[in-house]
Amino acid sequence: MAIQARRDVFQAIADPTRRQIMGLVARERMNLNAIADNFEMSRPAISQHIKILMECGLLNIKQQGRERYCEVELKPLTEVADWMQPFIQMWEQRFDRLDDVLNQMKTDKKSKK
Repeated sequence: MAIQARRDVFQAIADPTRRQIMGLVARERMNLNAIADNFEMSRPAISQHIKILMECGLLNIKQQGRERYCEVELKPLTEVADWMQPFIQMWEQRFDRLDDVLNQMKTDKKSKK
């Protein structure tokens, strides 16, 4: 019997189709058919993507009458935001230094006139 590794949020967002599904459902709660109508792939393929998103905790499915609706759960994305934070800080520092250089160049140019 094969043991499947736990899926994580990074695996879920690695696929562009899953990111698109998250974007659709983040805007509005949708049933499974409405989600599938946005893609040119089989419904079973979309169902597999939805299953992965659910396993990662990014989507919930709620039954309402005969329909099943997907709702987005954004809390697991904090793991991604936490992972990205050092990179964001690094790039902000680099852009701040670039701003300083550009401002100094403007000042130097004005003083030469």
